[in-house]
Amino acid sequence: MIFVTVGTHEQPFNRLLKSVDELIKNHVITEKVIMQTGYSTYKPKYAQTSQFIEYSEMNELMTEARIVITHGGPASFLDVISKGKTPIVVPRQLKFQEHVNDHQVTFTEQVMKKGYPLERVLNVGNLGNVIENYDDLSTVNMISHNDQFVANLEKIVDGLF
Repeated sequence: MIFVTVGTHEQPFNRLLKSVDELIKNHVITEKVIMQTGYSTYKPKYAQTSQFIEYSEMNELMTEARIVITHGGPASFLDVISKGKTPIVVPRQLKFQEHVNDHQVTFTEQVMKKGYPLERVLNVGNLGNVIENYDDLSTVNMISHNDQFVANLEKIVDGLF
């Protein structure tokens, strides 16, 4: 199962939802897909959807999913990493009017530079290839270094402001 979450930001994230829906339609994705659609105006035709999902249910879906595709909000993709999985992260971008600026692009770049496991996709045209090759990049050796992680994360966030 693939779980997709766009978060709760007020601007639509139609670009991601349309892309995943097309991948299902074209049989690039053949497994069940569940999408949390938020305030998006695009209504997926080929996936199970909910506008919003309670945190406990979202946590279960992230745990059960083979692949989690998420926006670039830290809480979402860090939850996936904490479960020992490599998230596919599609940051919201200003040029597509998905957010007020490009902080998700910047933040994910900084997190990747620190060596945390995530697969960032800026161009949704590349999403199908990333999904098809997911098993080759999803081996995460999670050793808990929570204190170090939190300290590094705080530095990254402070650097953005």
